[in-house]
Amino acid sequence: MKYYIENSIESDFETAVEKTKASLKKQGFGVLSEINIHDALKEKLDVDFRKYRILGACHPPSAYKALQAEDKIGTMLPCNVIVQETGENRIEVAAVDPVASMMSVENEALKETAEEIRSKLAEAVNTL
Repeated sequence: MKYYIENSIESDFETAVEKTKASLKKQGFGVLSEINIHDALKEKLDVDFRKYRILGACHPPSAYKALQAEDKIGTMLPCNVIVQETGENRIEVAAVDPVASMMSVENEALKETAEEIRSKLAEAVNTL
């Protein structure tokens, strides 16, 4: 089983990031954090890495439901979505598959929530 959902699009990088955020918002997600890997690696290691952004996406009703079922589930929240440049005007957007990540948590109560979130993330990624 793949641990991610992905889609490749033709776009400039910053437009792809904004489109991804908008698509997530349509599915009820908020972006709680944003990590610019390109800039972080340049600053910390003085290396040039491709444009790569990690968006920490949260679907509040589902996060609340999951936290009620499993108090340590916060170690796996929020759902990470990456936007990375793979070529000139080629962008890949990939999101964690929550069903795959929840397989390591032995709590049947999380299964339905993980499936709902996978569906919403897949819709957000695949409609870009």
